[in-house]
Amino acid sequence: MTSEFGVAVHALVFLNHKGRTVSSEELSQNICTNPARVRKIMAKLKRAGLLSTKEGVDGGYLFSLDPAAVSLRTVSEALEVQFVTSAWRSGDTDMKCLIASGMADVMDGIYSDLDRLCKAHLEQITIQQIDERIFSKK
Repeated sequence: MTSEFGVAVHALVFLNHKGRTVSSEELSQNICTNPARVRKIMAKLKRAGLLSTKEGVDGGYLFSLDPAAVSLRTVSEALEVQFVTSAWRSGDTDMKCLIASGMADVMDGIYSDLDRLCKAHLEQITIQQIDERIFSKK
């Protein structure tokens, strides 16, 4: 998993809280990353219909959806995030040993199951709930 997911959730919670159009510069200052990175991630969220943009001097990003209806799973799907995966696979499918030739597929299935469980859990968490977690501390 990349850090795009955390940046996206942070940005959506910030936009929801502000309730106005926010520039990529202002977002990047709050997220503590650079504006180009923010713009790249926000473009994906816009394509998924999770926010709108406004051009010009007062331009930026606006989150105008119901925050209680936007789950973190929706955010992860907009970014095409895989939470549990492995870039390296053990064994070799051409080996005669059943363990060496079969382990990679077995592990891929386990990773896939874990990824589905993560996404099912994220379906239960909304932008509104994240906002409430932050502001209930004060």
